Amino acid sequence: MRKVSPIADVVMHPVRLRIIQQLGDGRRVTTSDLRSALPDVPQATLYRHVAALVDAALIAVVDERRIRGAVERTFALGERMAHVDHDELREMGDRELQQSFLTFLAHLGEDFDRASAGPGFREFLGFGQVRLHVGADDLARIQAGLGELLAPYLTPPDGSDATTDRRTVMLSTVLMPDPADRPAEGPAERAGRSGPA
Repeated sequence: MRKVSPIADVVMHPVRLRIIQQLGDGRRVTTSDLRSALPDVPQATLYRHVAALVDAALIAVVDERRIRGAVERTFALGERMAHVDHDELREMGDRELQQSFLTFLAHLGEDFDRASAGPGFREFLGFGQVRLHVGADDLARIQAGLGELLAPYLTPPDGSDATTDRRTVMLSTVLMPDPADRPAEGPAERAGRSGPA
C-alpha cells in the first residue's frame, strides 16, 4: 500500500499553495483557469505541481472534456484538503509551520495589492483583531456557528437578479493563542526551573 505524504510535505511549495488557493470556497477551475490565474508559472511546472497535488489527494479531477484534441480537466479540492484537522498541524515541524504561515501572509499581501487596484476596494475591506477567552469546546461551537452564518454566502448569485450588488470577497482567518497568556506551570515545570541557587 502506497504511503500517503503528510499535507505539509506536499503543500510547502509556494506554487502548490497558490494552486490550492484558486480552489478555495468550493470553486472548480480548469487547467486553462489555472494558467490564466498563475501566468508567471511555466506551463510544464504548473502541470507538474498539479499532478503532485492530485497524487496526494489534495485536489481532485471532477470533470474531463476533450477540446480540439486535448483533454481539459476541471479540479476541485480533494477530501484531504476539505477536512484538514489539528492532527495535520501537529505533524508539521516548527520550521515547516512557520514557513507555511509566512507563505500564507505573503499571498494575503499579494491579494491585497491586486484588490486595492480595483474600484470599490475600501467599501468591501475590513480587518482587525479581537481577543476571545475560550476553551476547546467553545472553539468548536464558534466554528459551527460561523459555518451556519456564512453558509448562505458561499454560493455565488445565479445572475437572475440583475440588481444584485454582491461582490466576491475573501474571508481569511488566523487563530492563534495570545503569547502573553501562557498556560499555568505545573509542579514538574516549576521544579525544572528552580535549580540550586
